Amino acid sequence: MRITQRAVTLTSLQGLNRNLDALGKLQQQLTSGKAISRPSDSPTGTNTAMQTRTEQASVAQQARNVTDAKSWLEQGSSTLMEMMDVVKRVRNLTLQGNNAASSPASQQALAIEVASLRDGLLNMANTKVMGRPLFGGVTAGDAAYGPAGNYVGDDRAEVLRRVSDSELLRVDLTGPEAFGTGANDLFAVVGRIATDLTTNVPGLDADLGALDAVFEKMTGALADIGARGARLDQAEQVNADRQITLRKQLGAAEDIDLPKTIMDVQMRQMGYEAALAATAKSISPTLLDYLR
Repeated sequence: MRITQRAVTLTSLQGLNRNLDALGKLQQQLTSGKAISRPSDSPTGTNTAMQTRTEQASVAQQARNVTDAKSWLEQGSSTLMEMMDVVKRVRNLTLQGNNAASSPASQQALAIEVASLRDGLLNMANTKVMGRPLFGGVTAGDAAYGPAGNYVGDDRAEVLRRVSDSELLRVDLTGPEAFGTGANDLFAVVGRIATDLTTNVPGLDADLGALDAVFEKMTGALADIGARGARLDQAEQVNADRQITLRKQLGAAEDIDLPKTIMDVQMRQMGYEAALAATAKSISPTLLDYLR
C-alpha cells in the first residue's frame, strides 16, 4: 500500500486535533471546576447530579418552611406570655375589688382598668403573622376575634408546614385552644369581672375561679408551643445536615479533582507539544522537500 504525503499529513493533523480537543476539555474543566459540562461527558454522573439537585430543591423548601414555622411559634409564644402577664394584672385587680373595704369609687376605677385590659387582650388575640391572624386558624378573614370578643376564626383545620420528608408540623394555635370557649373564655370572664366589680362583688369569687381556669389553659397552650418548638429545632438541625450531605454528593458527582486535573493538563500539554514538534518534522514544509 502506497503511503502518500497527503495521507501522512491528514493522519498527523487528526492526531494533533484529537490532542488539542482533549487539552481544551481539560482546560475547560480546570476553568469551570466541573467535570461535567454536558450530559454526554458522563451520563451516570449527570443522572446523579440531577437527582441530587432535586433533593436539594426539596430540602431548601423545607428550610423555608422551618423559618416560616419558627416565626409562627415564636410569635405565638411571645404573644401568649404577654397576655398571661395581663391576666395576672387582671387577677390582682379582681382581688383588690373583692375586698369589702373598697369604696364604690375604687370599685369603679378598678372596673374601668379591667375593661381597658380586656380591650388590650382582645387586640393581642388578633395579632397577625404575615398578614394572617395568629389565633384564627385557617380563616380567610383578617381577625380571630370580633369587637364583642366572639371568635370569628376557623378552627376546623390546622395550619401545617412540611419540615422534613416525613414530618408535617402544626404551627398554629386557635383561639378556643388558647383562651377557652363560650361563657368561660378569657374575654367573657374578664368582661364579667369588669361588670361584677361594680354590680356584683360577691360574684368575684366565682370569676376568680374561672380566670384561674383560663390561665391554666393558656399555660398548657404555651407548653404545647414550647414542645413544638423543640421538635422544630431538631428538624432544623437535620435539614442543615442534609444540605451539607447533598452538597458533598453533588460535588462528588460534578466537581473535578483539582490536583489531578492540573497534572493531566500539564501532561496533555507536554504530549501535544511533543506531537506538534514531531509532526513539523514529518510533514514536508517546502516544495524542495517534495523534489527530493
